[in-house]
Amino acid sequence: MPRIQIDLPERFAFSTEITLYLSHMNYGGHLDNALLLAVVSEARLRFFKSLGYTELDVEGLGIVVADVAVQYRSEAFHGEVMVVRMTASDFGSKGCDLLWCLAEKSTQREVARGKTGIVFFDYIARKVALVPENFRTRAATPSL
Repeated sequence: MPRIQIDLPERFAFSTEITLYLSHMNYGGHLDNALLLAVVSEARLRFFKSLGYTELDVEGLGIVVADVAVQYRSEAFHGEVMVVRMTASDFGSKGCDLLWCLAEKSTQREVARGKTGIVFFDYIARKVALVPENFRTRAATPSL
């Protein structure tokens, strides 16, 4: 079976730092695979906040995570500071991918990379909605 391969852009629209806590670790003493997604979710929340949005209010719409793909690259440990870079790409009419990379701050050791597929959702009408144009423009502009 072929392994997941995720190609990342050279530049990202957003970057944030997240310290790994003991609660992020598993019995092997390194970052738990499921809790990696909690770290990425925190980064996603910060990404939206940097654009002036929340995950429940992007130009009046919310988002729903449709899929996630992860490629693990190395271990991460308690107390390490992760730099999470994120950008939007591969826009469709109703959603896009959020590409991200997690790296240890002091050494730049890549820990994981991935993509989170999101769709826009009208929580009042309870249906998928079109990507807001303002979000499309602002979220995909590389700056880092």
